[in-house]
Amino acid sequence: MKQLPLAEVLPISSSVNDAGRLAINGLDVRDIVEEFGSPIYIYDETTIRHMCREFVDNFRRFYPDTEIAYSGKAFSNPAILKIIEQEGLHIDVVTGGELAFAMAADYPAEKINFHGNNKTRDELNEAVEAGIGRITIDSFHEIELLNDVAQTAGKIQAVNLRLSPSIDPHTHRLTSTGILDSKFGFSIETGDAEKAVAAAMAQPNLDVEGLHFHLGSPLFELEPYEEAVEYVCAFAARMTYVHGLDMREFSPGGGMAIGYQASKLPPTIDEYAKTIVESLESACTKYGIDRPRLTIEPGRSIVGRAGVAVYTIGGIKRIPSVRTFVSVDGGMGDNIRPALYEAEYEVMSVDDPLGEPTQKVTIAGKFCESGDLLAKDVELPDVKTDDLLALPASGAYCVPMASNYNLQTRPAIVLVTEQLEARLIRRRETYADLLATAIYE
Repeated sequence: MKQLPLAEVLPISSSVNDAGRLAINGLDVRDIVEEFGSPIYIYDETTIRHMCREFVDNFRRFYPDTEIAYSGKAFSNPAILKIIEQEGLHIDVVTGGELAFAMAADYPAEKINFHGNNKTRDELNEAVEAGIGRITIDSFHEIELLNDVAQTAGKIQAVNLRLSPSIDPHTHRLTSTGILDSKFGFSIETGDAEKAVAAAMAQPNLDVEGLHFHLGSPLFELEPYEEAVEYVCAFAARMTYVHGLDMREFSPGGGMAIGYQASKLPPTIDEYAKTIVESLESACTKYGIDRPRLTIEPGRSIVGRAGVAVYTIGGIKRIPSVRTFVSVDGGMGDNIRPALYEAEYEVMSVDDPLGEPTQKVTIAGKFCESGDLLAKDVELPDVKTDDLLALPASGAYCVPMASNYNLQTRPAIVLVTEQLEARLIRRRETYADLLATAIYE
């Protein structure tokens, strides 16, 4: 096998095959496209299992009483969730739909945690009736609503409280969730967090097990975790003294970054684990708190690197001395992150991954928006119509945030298994699917 460029951001089983094309776990990507069509998202089972084990092994090496909970909003599909459950991870969901997918994947109910800032009564009914292990409360309204739901069901529901530590995680403003000006969490700074602790503990059908916060995503820096863990533990100590809180669980959320570009790689899982655990142990000692169970909630960092988006080149527009647009058969409908977050991706030729770059191009999507650009000013070898392009690190949030804008059908999804099979796990949508919900007079 020849040395593969961009290996740091591609699935770990990626290679260049004897035909000189990109392969995943030995399977030729062009062959996969010819069988299942384009555009397509390809996931690598080997990478998913590897990342699950990286989190479990590294965090438990530093802190044995750790649970890893996959953040299902990054990408939920029953086939993928079965793999993650087999690796022993818990799961977080944020809607009734994500809960339904977890249940369809036979996730044990006690390993499910329900997040979200505005859960409906129906969603809470579904969660409590299913017997899920944890619900993370995110509003005063939810405290009374969930207690009523649990009381009606004749159950005591274990809960965590989501706090806002008012700490800037130095990420994109639209993905910063732990700052004061955020819709998420009870603010410690304003006093709402203490009121929430008192209110939740007073409910007869709620069992307050712990505290949770989430700073945002993706976090390339370690210092925000250190600062937030210290701050929340100080708050927990005061709540223990004033209100008798027994913090049995502590969750600093997730937010661990992945490499979207080979030149900008995040800390290792080992470094995230060491920083978070040392901060927690130090704070527990400083404030006299019993060491709680630690729950970490990675999503992007489990599936992000595992997924590759593959597109077929259509028209090529050259504007001398300005720009060359290479248009593909997907775009912001299946990956809105560049338009929404200014996310930057590497781009690779599937047919000539070892080719020397000869031109700087911009990858344009097919949607009727000038801002539908998947990657700007990337260097590629000579490419032509019908060539295939791969965008590595597309496994998180691209598919879940996909839309039918311009009434475009959403792509098929294929899983490359450890048995070296390309298995369809979500078929390509059809026009009949788009019309299925329409009501005719």
